Amino acid sequence: MFATNSRYAKLVPYTVTLRDGRVVTATRLSRSPSQLPLAGYHTKVQGDRLDLIAARYLKDPTLFWKLCDANGTPVAAALEARPLIGIPRGGV
Repeated sequence: MFATNSRYAKLVPYTVTLRDGRVVTATRLSRSPSQLPLAGYHTKVQGDRLDLIAARYLKDPTLFWKLCDANGTPVAAALEARPLIGIPRGGV
């Protein structure tokens, strides 16, 4: 259901029946993002984007979500606004 490098790839999905009778599949994150150890920090400069930072440090631009997790926010736009971004240790 998810790409192999997705934050949801290894999570076990479950189904939920909504009030209107629709059945949807959901997942629950298994760890708190703030628990991830950091290797260091990146100070943003003009033109930096999360995908470019992920490509530089994590060797894969689609892993920008790991930067979000390491910085305690599931929302990429919130992290984009920060001047200093924590880099997860070992690409976590």
